[in-house]
Amino acid sequence: MTLPAAGSRAPDFTTRNQYGEQVRLSDFAGHRDVVLVFYPYAFSQVCTSELAALRDRPDLLSRAEFLAISCDPMFTLRAYADREDLGFSLLTDFWPHGAIATSYGVFESERGCATRGTFVIDRAGLIRWSVHNQLPDARNPDDYAEALANLA
Repeated sequence: MTLPAAGSRAPDFTTRNQYGEQVRLSDFAGHRDVVLVFYPYAFSQVCTSELAALRDRPDLLSRAEFLAISCDPMFTLRAYADREDLGFSLLTDFWPHGAIATSYGVFESERGCATRGTFVIDRAGLIRWSVHNQLPDARNPDDYAEALANLA
């Protein structure tokens, strides 16, 4: 897999969030920095702990638009967000299956899911920082905070 390089334009996409609302990455351009958080599976242990760690960091969530993306269907994401009290957008990459994750180089076709890739995108739509972890390896939200601080 090849991740888009820092300094390159973030691949644009349009999809739906857990409420069925259309979300387009380029709509944030010029208005808000974005953090894309790809994760493998709703309701899995590591994914739940990672997203709960974000939920519990309002200081971090206030600094950028956090968009968590998985290949789960929209209705699964709604149930997951409600159960875990996740107040940020969970985006579906269900169909075409894994297209967004593929464009960011984090789709694992053998398992049919995204791996743990995170991309910080500035208001100009450029990737400024990224990290890629394998499926069992949780990410550290402090790394996101540092990357966002470097945008200023």
